[in-house]
Amino acid sequence: MVTAWLRRARLADEKHLVLLLPPHRPWTVDGTDGLCVSERAPCIPSRVLHLRQLPFNITEQEVLALALPFGRVSKLITLKAKNQGFLEMASEEAAVTMMNYYTSAPPTIRNQPVFIQYSNHRELKTDNLTNQRAALQAISTAAMHSGTMAPGSDGRGVVHGQSPVLRIIVENLFYPVTLEVLQQIFSKFGSVLKIITFTRNNQFQALLQFSDAVHAQHAKASLDGQNIYNGCCTLRIDFSKLSALNVKYNNDKSRDFTRSDLPTGELDPTAAFSVALPTYGASAFPPTFQHTALSCQGCWSALSPGLSVAAVPGSLMSPPRVSLQMAPPAIHSVLLVSNLNPESVSPQCLFILFGVYGDVQRVKILFNKKENALVQMSDATQAQLAMSHLNGQRLHGNVIRVMLSKHPVVQLPRGGAGQEEQVLTRDFSGSALHRFKKPGSKNFNNIFPPSATLHLSNIPSSVSEEDLKDLFSSRGFTVKAFKFFQKDRKMALMQLASVEEAIEALIVLHDHLLDHNQHLRVSFSKSTI
Repeated sequence: MVTAWLRRARLADEKHLVLLLPPHRPWTVDGTDGLCVSERAPCIPSRVLHLRQLPFNITEQEVLALALPFGRVSKLITLKAKNQGFLEMASEEAAVTMMNYYTSAPPTIRNQPVFIQYSNHRELKTDNLTNQRAALQAISTAAMHSGTMAPGSDGRGVVHGQSPVLRIIVENLFYPVTLEVLQQIFSKFGSVLKIITFTRNNQFQALLQFSDAVHAQHAKASLDGQNIYNGCCTLRIDFSKLSALNVKYNNDKSRDFTRSDLPTGELDPTAAFSVALPTYGASAFPPTFQHTALSCQGCWSALSPGLSVAAVPGSLMSPPRVSLQMAPPAIHSVLLVSNLNPESVSPQCLFILFGVYGDVQRVKILFNKKENALVQMSDATQAQLAMSHLNGQRLHGNVIRVMLSKHPVVQLPRGGAGQEEQVLTRDFSGSALHRFKKPGSKNFNNIFPPSATLHLSNIPSSVSEEDLKDLFSSRGFTVKAFKFFQKDRKMALMQLASVEEAIEALIVLHDHLLDHNQHLRVSFSKSTI
C-alpha cells in the first residue's frame, strides 16, 4: 500500500512534489516503525522535508551534511530500503531557506542528484525509540564534527570558524582552467564575489570568495574531488585562512565581481591582489599548453564532441572540441529572466531590482511570452553579478531564473510597433536612479545578496521610526524589527517577514518621496537586527 502511494508521489510535478499518504492512517515502515504524522495541505512550506533518490546505504551523517548549514535538525528518519528520508528542521524558516537554496543549486551525494521537497506533514513522530536515538546520536556527532553551530532567532545556523574564501587546487591539469570557468562552476552554489588565480609549485591554484560561508561549505562538499573535464582537471578544495580577498585589478587572472570600476592593471602576479604571497605563492601563471599535452591517455577521446555535461559522470564541463586552448566565452551584458509573473512584472520593477547589482540600461518584456524578459546591464561584470545574486530568488510568487542571453543588446521597438509593445520596452540609460554611475562610488562596497533585512538611507530628520514602519505596513509588508543607526539617523535597518517580501518592498519603496525633495534609498543588508 505504501509503495503505491510513493509511486504516486514520484509522478507529481517536480516543482510541487509532496509525499502522498493515506489520510488518518499511520505509516508502517517495513512493518516495524509506526510513523505518525499530522496531516496538512500539500505544497505548503513545512519544517519536515522529504528526500528522495538517496544513494544506496546512505548514512545519517551524509543526510545531515545537507541540512546542518541551514540550522538545527530536530529529527531524522532514513528509509534506506526505499532510498528516501525525512528531516525535521528546528524552524520552518530554516526549512524554507534550505529549500530555496537547493532549488537553485540541486544537491548531490556521491555524485548522485538528490531531490528535496516539502512534506505535507508538520512534524515527525516515531514509536521506534531505538531508531530515533541512533538518528539523534548521528545529529549530535555531525554537529560536533562540523564545529559549533551558532543558532539564530530564525533557527538557521552557520558553522563558526569556516571562511567564505575557498582555496582551490587543480590537479591533472591537461586543459587550461580560466577564471571564467571557475566562476561558471562555483556560481551554481551561491554568489561568487571575487576570484584570484595563480600558480605555486607548478600547480594551478585559485582563491574564490563567496558572499556567505554557507555557500562555500556547500560548494566544497559538492565539488571537492570532482573533475572539471572528464578524467582530468581534478578539484581539490579547502577553506582558506583568509576571511576576505582584496582584488586590485580586473583581468584574466583576478576579478572582483562587485567592482566594475577596477583597472585592468599590469599582469604582474604579485600585483593582482594584496594577499601575502608567501602563504600560497604566485610564482608564475599557468603554463602554456601545447598540443603534445594531448597524451592524457584519452581523457576525452572517448567522448563525442558536444556531449552534454549531464551525460558525463564525474565531470563538470564538456571537453574542448578542437584544441586544448579554450577560447574565453563571449560574455554579453544582456540577461534573460524567465518564469516571471506576467500579471505583476513591469520594466520598472525589473529596473529597480536588477539595479541593485548594476546600472540597468534597457528592459524588454517579451510581447508573446510575458513571463520572459531581457535586461541589459552596463557591462558583462554587472550582468554576472546580477545573475549570481538573483537567479533562484522568488519574485511575485515565482522562482525566477536568470541566465546570460545570446543577444548583445536589447533592441528598442521600431516606429510601427503597437502601444502595448512600446510599453513593455523601456530605455533607462539616462535614469537618475543608477547606483553606480559615479566611479569609486561607495555603493560598490555595499552589494549583498537579497535578504529579509533592508538598509534604508537618506531618511530626513522629520521622519520617525513609526513613520517608516507605517509606510511599509501600509503597503502590505510585515515589519519584524527596526533600528536606526546610532551615529547616523539618516540610515536604518528594517527586517521584514521573508526575503521575498523584502525584494518586493525594495521594488515598491526605493526612491519613495519622504519629505520635500528627499527620496528613500533601499538596498539589501548583510546585517541582522
